[in-house]
Amino acid sequence: MNHAKPLREPAPSRHHDLSAVEAQVKQASRPFAALVDQMHRVVVGQEELVEGLLLGILSNGHVLIEGVPGLAKTTAVSTMAAGLHTTFHRIQFTPDLLPADVIGTQVYEPKSGNFTVRKGPVFANIVLADEINRAPAKVQSALLEAMQERQVSIGGETFPLPQPFMVLATQNPIEQEGTYTLPEAQVDRFLLKCVVTYPTARQERQILDRMGKTNASLAVESVMHAEDIAHARELVDMIHMDDRIKDYIVDIVVATRDPKAAKVPVEGLIQHGCSPRATIALTLVAKAKAFLDGRGYATPQDVKDVAHRVLRHRIGLSYEAEAEGRTQDDVVAAVLAHVPVP
Repeated sequence: MNHAKPLREPAPSRHHDLSAVEAQVKQASRPFAALVDQMHRVVVGQEELVEGLLLGILSNGHVLIEGVPGLAKTTAVSTMAAGLHTTFHRIQFTPDLLPADVIGTQVYEPKSGNFTVRKGPVFANIVLADEINRAPAKVQSALLEAMQERQVSIGGETFPLPQPFMVLATQNPIEQEGTYTLPEAQVDRFLLKCVVTYPTARQERQILDRMGKTNASLAVESVMHAEDIAHARELVDMIHMDDRIKDYIVDIVVATRDPKAAKVPVEGLIQHGCSPRATIALTLVAKAKAFLDGRGYATPQDVKDVAHRVLRHRIGLSYEAEAEGRTQDDVVAAVLAHVPVP
C-alpha cells in the first residue's frame, strides 16, 4: 500500500490560471452553500445525501437514492427543488404506470380532427421518480431514453427536455413485493447512488423537535436560478486535474475489472466491474466536489470522497460475495485501500 503524500496543488506554471479559476469558483459556489443551508432548515443530518444531490446538479447527472421508508429521501429532493428557481415534477411509480403517464401522449381533438401532443411530467428541470423500482419494464425503457438522450419521442416526433434536466429516483432496498429490478443499463445511467441510513439518536431528537407538530411545514427560499447552475458547470469543467490523478482514477476503475492484477484481495467477489462511464463519472464528480469546497483543483481525496457513490451501483457481485454477505461498498473500500495514491 502506497502512503505517498497526496497532491495538494498543481504545478506552479499553472498558478496564475488556477488563481483566476479559484476566485470564480469561490464566488459561484456561494449559491450552492446557500442552498445547503435552506435544505438543512428541513432535512436534519443526511449530509452525504444533500451533498450527493448537489454533486449531481453540478455534474449534469442523475441520482439514485436508496433507503428504507421514512428517511427523508423524498423530502430532501422536494426541499432542494424548492430552493431552485426551476420546474419540478414528482412521479409516483406504481405497477400499473404506463409510459404515456411519464413522457406524454398524443390526444385526439374532435373539433379539429387532429392529434395534439400532451407532454408528460418528465418535462421538468427536476424530476422525482418516487419508488422507481415499482414501474414495469416499458416505463423503465421510456425513462431511459429521457435520462440518456435528454429527449423524448411521442408519436414519431422528438421533443428536447428542458435544461437543466435531472432525474432523482428513490427506491426501497428491502421490500420486494410489487417491485421490478432496475435493468443494469438503466442503473448505469445514474451518475451517483446515495445510500440513506438511519439518523443518530441526537439527530432523531432534532427531527422530533422540528417536525413533531400537526402542521410542520417549513418554508424554503429559492436561492438559485438555472443560469447559476449553467455557470457553475462551466467552472467545473475548468477545474484543474493533474494527470497523476487521472491515472489514479483509471487505476481504480480498472481494479474493479481485474482485482488480481491490481493486488486487491476481492478476487472471486466481482462478477463484472465498472465500465468507462464510471471513469468519466468519477472524474466529473471529483471536480464537482472540489467546486463545492471552493477550490480550483481536484485532489486524490476528492476522488476517494465520491468513489463509493459513483462506483457502488456499477459493480456486479458474484454469488460467492452474496453468500458471504459482502457488498459493493466492501469492494470499493478494498480497491481504495490497495490502489496506490499519487
